[in-house]
Amino acid sequence: MKNIISYLRANTKGILRILYLIATIIIIVYLFPREGKFRYEFQRGKPWLHEDLYAPYDFPVYKTMEELQAEKDSILKDFKPYFKLDTNVVINEIEKLRKNFDEKWENFIRKHYDPKQESAGNTWKEKMILREKEQLYRITSGMLLNLYNHGIVEVADAFTRDSNPSSTIVILRGNIAEQTDTTSVFTLKTAYEYLKKHTNGIPLTMFRDQGNVREFLTELNLNDYVEPNLFYDREASQKVKESMISGLSLTRGMVQRGERIISRGEIVNAHTYQILESLKIEYEKRLGASANHLLVLLGQFLLVTVILLMLFLFLMYFRTYIFAHSKDMLFIFFLLIIFVGLSRWIISNPTLSYYLIPLAIVPIIIRTFYDARLALFIYMILLMIVGFFAPNSFEFVFMNFIAGIIAIISLTNIYRRNKFIMSAVMVFISYSIVYLGYTMIQEGSLENMHWMNYIWFSGNAFLVLLSFPLVYIFEKTFGFLSDATLVELADTNQPLLRELAEKAPGTFQHSLQVANLAEEAVRIIGGNQLLIRAGALYHDIGKMINHVYFTENQREGMNLHEELSFKESAAIIIGHVTKGVEIARKHNLPKQITDFIRTHHGTTKVQYFYRNYIHKYPDKSSEVVDFTYPGPKPFTREMAILMMADSVEAASRSLKDYSEDILGKLVEDIIDYQLREGQFNEAPITFRDISKIKEIFKNRLTNIYHARIEYPKFNEE
Repeated sequence: MKNIISYLRANTKGILRILYLIATIIIIVYLFPREGKFRYEFQRGKPWLHEDLYAPYDFPVYKTMEELQAEKDSILKDFKPYFKLDTNVVINEIEKLRKNFDEKWENFIRKHYDPKQESAGNTWKEKMILREKEQLYRITSGMLLNLYNHGIVEVADAFTRDSNPSSTIVILRGNIAEQTDTTSVFTLKTAYEYLKKHTNGIPLTMFRDQGNVREFLTELNLNDYVEPNLFYDREASQKVKESMISGLSLTRGMVQRGERIISRGEIVNAHTYQILESLKIEYEKRLGASANHLLVLLGQFLLVTVILLMLFLFLMYFRTYIFAHSKDMLFIFFLLIIFVGLSRWIISNPTLSYYLIPLAIVPIIIRTFYDARLALFIYMILLMIVGFFAPNSFEFVFMNFIAGIIAIISLTNIYRRNKFIMSAVMVFISYSIVYLGYTMIQEGSLENMHWMNYIWFSGNAFLVLLSFPLVYIFEKTFGFLSDATLVELADTNQPLLRELAEKAPGTFQHSLQVANLAEEAVRIIGGNQLLIRAGALYHDIGKMINHVYFTENQREGMNLHEELSFKESAAIIIGHVTKGVEIARKHNLPKQITDFIRTHHGTTKVQYFYRNYIHKYPDKSSEVVDFTYPGPKPFTREMAILMMADSVEAASRSLKDYSEDILGKLVEDIIDYQLREGQFNEAPITFRDISKIKEIFKNRLTNIYHARIEYPKFNEE
């Protein structure tokens, strides 16, 4: 039992990677459709490359989506949308009119007539005023009742919201349905126009004071009592539509068992293509009903396992720096699961086209955080998985393969944000060109081209723009560093770098030179140039603390180490690593940059003070730990290169003679010493790489310290 536990502890990372692989396989197989797969591949406009095909059983020929849509549109030409009449609206509005009419009439009488004079023996005048009031009320309420009886809809396009070419609607008045023309129903706009017209047309000659009555009607404002009482009944309309198209046949004709469908070498035309598609649908339907689902599931499991195992082995042997980190493995498998699931959902959704699946996002994201070759390999794995259940598999894989390659190529400078827009445009163009070529091959003309697909292509390109926010989300979630972030970090106007330049100008200049050396080496042997530049600029920020104890910041003739013991001096020098890590964490620098600070001296010794200490105290050589950097050793090629560049650049400053031979010997001695100390044992760097780096450093240092010509002295005479 103890052996098992110790084994598990020693191999935790390896076991975790295998668990990630198994979990990914299970989830992707779960996302697969459960029906079987048609055994033949075919394309319209291409020759049939299989043996002669005969119908294995009777099966119907299904209509195309275009045919079904055309028949559906033809049937729905006679469709009439249903509207429900709400009788409560007219009751409420007429009651409101009656109340407001009485109040406004009382105000009207008080304003224009003297109540005392009108009541002093003039009962006939009172009756006349009352009669005029009731007559005016009957006229105004009658106009409103006429509007509500015909019906008022809220918006003008309510009649056409269900494509009603007959211009007829059905009004439900309780349990009674009656058809009426849309011109006899009012909208809010036409209702206002009706009231204005008929209010102005009231014969005012029947009233004593025509001007005052006109003023009363203006104050009454009949528009305030107009509300929609005719509402679209979506449920009833939908039921009627479904009833109308329920009798629509999905098939046209039958193919009898034993009937020849197509011969080898025969071109798959539109008619034959639809028969083959019908056979494919019927075949997979019957296979799904009769097949052993366990075998289908097992077959899917085997295929997905083989594909993902290829990815697993590729990472193990060719991208060891990714394979070594469980977080990176988790990210790659997570990305595959997300886009396989998205593809499955879009393909199974009848309202969406599979051209909308934005698979090009995957290589863009992988290219952003890693390299182009890995992006292409992972993208091919994804295409093969989705190709298992995508319709027209070869066409689907081919179109997306071209679009993915174009997306990768277009991302030359990822740190420029507009590159994502350029990638989206290039994806749209590549889809469009490949689809145009396919249409020419399959149809032989452009008349039957489905131009709607270009709308799907544009939607796909728009979704590709989501790569930009997704990069930011993944960067923060998984702790990655995008090129854009590295460019921002390497800006010398960053507050932390400005502080370094102010407090330790010599160290800042040293960091710039190290960045130039390291970046050139990475450019030649391969690696992330932006990462190593940012790491080089920050690797010595710990020297801001006690900066005067470092030679590059000391004035000539000033050496504070003369007042300290060798151990105290070594502690200060070594301390700039731990201080640098503390400063990096305080300023929230990414872990990848902090790792450069921790590893740029590895586990080497502070040679100057250690040798002096041993020379003075030869019997205390065991105290070497006090003169040794805490490490760890560099574990990426960028860290190893930075360690070499840092040591070489610092040592070159102490030379008095900058001849090519002396600079060459300096580079050889320093890097060979680091090799002997085993500082690069944990980094994925080869002896061939190190040889190239030596030559690069020699050439760069020679160019930096090349001899200048001596200018002639100025003759004052």
